[in-house]
Amino acid sequence: VQLQASGGGLVQAGESLRLSCVASGPTFSRYTIGWFRQAPGKERECVACIRWYTHPIYYADSVKGRFAIARDNDKNAVYLQMNSLEPEDTADYYCAAGRPNLSAILSDSMYDYWGQGTQVTVSS
Repeated sequence: VQLQASGGGLVQAGESLRLSCVASGPTFSRYTIGWFRQAPGKERECVACIRWYTHPIYYADSVKGRFAIARDNDKNAVYLQMNSLEPEDTADYYCAAGRPNLSAILSDSMYDYWGQGTQVTVSS
């Protein structure tokens, strides 16, 4: 599976962005897809993950109510709609594919395939 993330950019606080992750590979729909982010000097964290049957499993507390993850298996794509962006959301965002157990769905070590990252910068 190869992943291509896009959609990042520079926005002002309160604005929105939509990130896209497009995958190649015939078994894409079988993978859990996670959006992770890493800010300078901070550890990488999972902000949203969605399992193969399209039911969102997890949102980080910091993004609940503002971010929404969705997948389109027909297009081999997963989207992260980010609304009401805050300066604290500034980070490099990565999509990843894996088959983690539910108990390990937040762990980046459980994801085998990673996109190249797209930068999100939110100015105050």
